[in-house]
Amino acid sequence: MEVLKIATAGSVDDGKSTLIGRLLYDTKSLTDDKLEAIEKTSKQKGYDYLDFSLATDGLVAEREQGITIDVAHIYFSTASKSYIIADTPGHVEYTRNMVTGASTSQAAIILIDARKGVIEQTHRHFFINNLLRIKDVVVAINKMDLVDFSEEVYNNIKSDFEELMGKRDYQNQKISFIPVSALKGDNVVHNSENMLWYQGQTLIEHLENLNLQDIYNTGTPRFPVQYVVRPKTEEFHDFRGFAGKVYGGELSVGDEVVVLPSMTRSKIKAIYFYDQPYQTAPRRSSVTITLEDEVNVSRGDMLVKVGDLPTVDKQLTATVSWMDSNTMVVGGKYLFQHGINKVLAKVDAIEHKIRPDYSGIEENVQNLEMNDIAKVRFKLNRSIFYDKFKDHRTNGSFILIDSRTNNTAGVGFIE
Repeated sequence: MEVLKIATAGSVDDGKSTLIGRLLYDTKSLTDDKLEAIEKTSKQKGYDYLDFSLATDGLVAEREQGITIDVAHIYFSTASKSYIIADTPGHVEYTRNMVTGASTSQAAIILIDARKGVIEQTHRHFFINNLLRIKDVVVAINKMDLVDFSEEVYNNIKSDFEELMGKRDYQNQKISFIPVSALKGDNVVHNSENMLWYQGQTLIEHLENLNLQDIYNTGTPRFPVQYVVRPKTEEFHDFRGFAGKVYGGELSVGDEVVVLPSMTRSKIKAIYFYDQPYQTAPRRSSVTITLEDEVNVSRGDMLVKVGDLPTVDKQLTATVSWMDSNTMVVGGKYLFQHGINKVLAKVDAIEHKIRPDYSGIEENVQNLEMNDIAKVRFKLNRSIFYDKFKDHRTNGSFILIDSRTNNTAGVGFIE
């Protein structure tokens, strides 16, 4: 069954947790004990409705304040798809959480309160989805019940958001607008009888009809070697395979490949998933590959097709989202983890800080604080083989690790 990972973003009180809870409820994905707990707590609070936000806000502080603080992953399934929703906080001080939740998602839902319209936080949410190259974005205009299900309000918000879309640098993105009432259930799973003027899909219909092949950010195939397989049994005495995961494209038996960093050439002899042979290894499949020639391949090497080589360099520029309470400074040294490889990196320069509300940049910056986003130049102690993030999400991203604390200090997207 296909698995679709969705990132969510919304400002305080936009109803994001309620929307997710409604999705779970209307798709009959809530367990009986969870539903009973929601009913009981809703009554205790004096509500004459079910507070579906209780289905997702797991921390005590979240339930008490009625806000989302941490990233939570919610799982549910329909007859045709399995879903993982990354429920991320929308506050400016949790920018790093939003980046974390969206970094592995294929689609996103941005919530807008119909009473407030497009606000500064909406700009931030869209900026992050644009930065992370999320191909399918649903703009869910929520709380339509509080504006009398007005088509005029919906059209005005849609127009304002379309103006914001003109500021993005990633054009290969589909934006869909859906008016909803998460509290009442309008256009979430079931069509709304209160908004007959809207003829589009409900939220779940849109998600169900997404073709995962269309929304993956495809690129040229990259196969980082995670493990060299040498069974050393009588039956497989001479077997030598290379295990890993295929990113960005497909690899097939007979493909000419280059081993990086040695630049040795060979051809793919066979592809195995466990003990079953395959002619082609599709994108995102974990397989073992054997080569026709006895070439030297080790953990951390990468197999790529001849003619599709990535950049091999010790210097690069990247957009960095800083996540640590310790400040990043020019001249600072960090462990640079790119895939399964770690190298030592020095911050050569912070070119400028980016305001994620599309209001411009700040120059002459010497350090970064938590939740800052900036364009940064790095020097590495040895070469890595990378792609631009816009061309290859996996091979174009990395994390920075503070070697003193072992904390993940930042995440980067190579330009």
